[in-house]
Amino acid sequence: MPSGFLSHTQRTQYGHYTGPPSPDDLARYFHLDDVDLGLIARKRGEHNRLGFAVQLSTVRYLGTFLDEPLAVPAPILQTLARQLYIESFDGIESYGTGQQRWQHAQEIRAEYGYAEITEPRVGWRLTRWLYALCWTGTDRPTALFERATAWLMTHKVLLPGCSTLERHVTRLRSRVELRLWHALTRGISDDQQAQLEGLLSVPSGQRNSPLDRLRKGPVTVSATSLVHALQRLQSVRALGIRLPATALIPATRVAALARFASAAKASAILRLPNPRRLATLVAFVHCLEVSAMDDALDVLEALLRELFGDATKADKKARLRTLKDLDQAAATLARACQMLLDPEVRDAELRHKVFENIPREVLAQALAGVNLLIRPAGNVYYQELESKYRTVRRFLPLLVEQVQFGANATGEPVIAALDWLRVNMVHPQKKPASAAPRAVVGKSWQADVLREDDAIDLHAYTFCVLDRLQASLKRRDIFVAPSWRYADPRAGLIDGAEWEATRQVICRTLDLSVSPEPTLEALARDLDRTYQAVAARLPDNAAVRFETVGDQSELVLSPLEKMHEPASLIALRAKVASLLPRVDLPELILEVAARTGFTEAFTHLSERTARATDLHVSLCAVLMAEACNTGLEPLIRGDVPALKRDRLSWVNQNYLRDDTLTAANAVLVSAQSHLDLASLWGGGEVASADGMRFVVPVRTVHAGANPKYFGVGRGVTWYNLISDQFSGLNDIAVPGTLRDSLILLAVVLDQTTDLQPTQIMTDTGAYSDVVFGLFRLLGYRFSPRLADVGGTRFWRIDPQADYGLLNAISAHQLHLQRIVPHWDDMLRLAGSLKLGRVSASGIMRTLQAGDRPTRLAQAIAEYGRIDKTLHMLRYIDDESLRRSTLVQLNRGEARHSVARAVFHAKRGELRQHYRAGQEDQLGALGLVLNMIVLWNTLYMDAALSQLRANGYSVIEADVAHLSPLLHEHINMLGRYSFLVPESVAKGEMRPLREPEDTVTGAL
Repeated sequence: MPSGFLSHTQRTQYGHYTGPPSPDDLARYFHLDDVDLGLIARKRGEHNRLGFAVQLSTVRYLGTFLDEPLAVPAPILQTLARQLYIESFDGIESYGTGQQRWQHAQEIRAEYGYAEITEPRVGWRLTRWLYALCWTGTDRPTALFERATAWLMTHKVLLPGCSTLERHVTRLRSRVELRLWHALTRGISDDQQAQLEGLLSVPSGQRNSPLDRLRKGPVTVSATSLVHALQRLQSVRALGIRLPATALIPATRVAALARFASAAKASAILRLPNPRRLATLVAFVHCLEVSAMDDALDVLEALLRELFGDATKADKKARLRTLKDLDQAAATLARACQMLLDPEVRDAELRHKVFENIPREVLAQALAGVNLLIRPAGNVYYQELESKYRTVRRFLPLLVEQVQFGANATGEPVIAALDWLRVNMVHPQKKPASAAPRAVVGKSWQADVLREDDAIDLHAYTFCVLDRLQASLKRRDIFVAPSWRYADPRAGLIDGAEWEATRQVICRTLDLSVSPEPTLEALARDLDRTYQAVAARLPDNAAVRFETVGDQSELVLSPLEKMHEPASLIALRAKVASLLPRVDLPELILEVAARTGFTEAFTHLSERTARATDLHVSLCAVLMAEACNTGLEPLIRGDVPALKRDRLSWVNQNYLRDDTLTAANAVLVSAQSHLDLASLWGGGEVASADGMRFVVPVRTVHAGANPKYFGVGRGVTWYNLISDQFSGLNDIAVPGTLRDSLILLAVVLDQTTDLQPTQIMTDTGAYSDVVFGLFRLLGYRFSPRLADVGGTRFWRIDPQADYGLLNAISAHQLHLQRIVPHWDDMLRLAGSLKLGRVSASGIMRTLQAGDRPTRLAQAIAEYGRIDKTLHMLRYIDDESLRRSTLVQLNRGEARHSVARAVFHAKRGELRQHYRAGQEDQLGALGLVLNMIVLWNTLYMDAALSQLRANGYSVIEADVAHLSPLLHEHINMLGRYSFLVPESVAKGEMRPLREPEDTVTGAL
């Protein structure tokens, strides 16, 4: 890495004033205490006293002395002069040219304990601190430089020259990298090194290297695809790469090297220095085992879902075809039963009477037909599955051989059955089929698995095990290691001594009591007070009425009436929209980049290459290509270095990834939240979550089917968290249309912006009692929109309490004793989620045991019912809450409409084969949406200022109802040029392309 990594701006700002300090900084760094004033009072002359004060304050604020000590902003001189009772600055210039300034600097060093970096102990402490930062993190050099500067100032060490500190950071990073490379390659044999190096060479007669083939995961759902995925896992494991356990290498370091190998060309890796090349390949193979395992299990889950789903569909089709036969047979049996129940037919004559009307053969045939066509409860459709056994036989031996499953107590029978299949399918001669573990065989499978002689039907047993495997994987009763998506979500829970040490801190953070009684008593009082207050206001609540359905009374909540917008708001909206400048989307992105500097958040994948000239232009172009779904081709310009094909491809592969997109998004959200206009829309305490669907027409395992949203194809759901300031805080791409409650917590907990919403609003389908409980434990107010209040249960704690009209709908009693025994586990789970130790979506799956919730899940659900009832009572009582929920959800819908307009190319379809590509492209879309929101907010604020200046009456209440989601003034479709080269205009042919012009890839 070059030692000169700082930009020109950063160099000029280092150790200098960049503008007047803020009022807080003036109060903190430029206040003179009694000790300061006593020392300054010894100086003769006002110019010496003020000059000494300026140098003292400067070294506190900047960490260094200035060559021109009085070259400071005017507010500093005024602040210090006021404290020294100096009224005039006459003659102050002489201080800057006199020798007294040097003596004062030495005196300040001695009196206030400032040291030089060259002192051995200082340099050693700084080096040790920076070394630890470098080893445990992947901060870019500029970030390390800034942190080193802050450390020096905190420890009263005078800042060295800019180049000196740059070289120190560079040398330190080089040492850390060398240590990392040697740690990764320690224990790698010559044979393994040769195998790793062989991944980079392209075999004769082929176009791709083994590395390229290993990097490509499965894209189809089939037995063949699963076999290939398992063989890929087998190939990775055959390399025998294991990281030395004693090296304690940070996972972030290994992941950074692996990401580079995953994106770069094999030729680019081949050009790396030998130690780094080998370390990069080791890190890649180590991480590839995890991703290859996850890819194989993704295919397995999809294949099993498809296998059992197809069996269900086939049974339904077959059943439809046989309904006529079933009706005829049932009618025959009905006639026989009718005679059986006829009291006038004597028992002695019954059989003769039946056979006289229905011949024995006809009756027997009808009975056989009914027995053949009826389906038992919990039918497993084995008849339709059996024809698929050859498909299963293709992948199952390799699956049980390559994947070592782990399990909790609920999943242990499945593990035992898989172990038995491993022996009997791979080496069938070793154990007879009769020894198969039977705990895995549920009631619904017994009729098909168990033969009349009590032996096991191997085919049916195999499908039974796969059925349980599918369900157990979904709930994470079964898990694998190493894995990211299928690991045991309970493994990260705070436990043992660590939990004992952190329990008090977690409880204070979440505002919960260590013992359950104080929290539950407070909630009980709150619930009772809310019931009483809502019941008292119920007669005056015109939106609520009660209707009798059968023998029960149901509450009916009238829908909100549409609010008519005042003429002043309509006029203001039109005025503001007419003043917004027309702009092309590329210009908007570049302007936002210049205003916020968000492109600085994009760092190179390997941290080895200096930032290229006009890199921000290339980054903006790549972001637009991804967000608009056009690809790079329309943006390529051979005459602009920043827009050449190779540059854009290089930027796309090395700078666009999840962590950089997240960091850049935080910059944009922060910039918008500091605008006065944005604060009128909301304070950032409220956010809503909703999903946007995209059809995925390409072959991929990372998409799901849902005819309602994707027709006959497959797709993904882009789940967004949107603030009340219209900015997107976080997003997650979900294959298909999973229930929102499974990922709702994850999208809230994983967001890293400055805004920290505490009230989360969602649509009707995104809540459950457990979700309410977890949100309450974590300190959030969960506020879903309730579409059908009448069908929702209202819970009470005191069965004798009189809640008036609400008594009829609050018959369900809460049992707090279900919560008390599990309170500590609930706290431990909440603390682990808050600290990011466990995955929110993963832990939600584990709250089921078999088909029933665990005791812990029941306790959380009981706790959630308290909060849900509180929310429902407030929801029916407060029209403003209902309306604010609707307004916030409408903001999310409006933002999705803008997203559709931006993501316009290729029919708005997401055409990424792999999960990472989907997440990166949708992340770029979210980033561009936030740029539009920020740009609109800036210019709407300017438009409002102009209207006020021109005498237009702007009502503040109307301003709060404006929206920055306008986009009619933004050209997102590009502009077409009707210019042709002069030679072509004269009738000459264009030159043909060179073969390398079609090649794209990382440099």
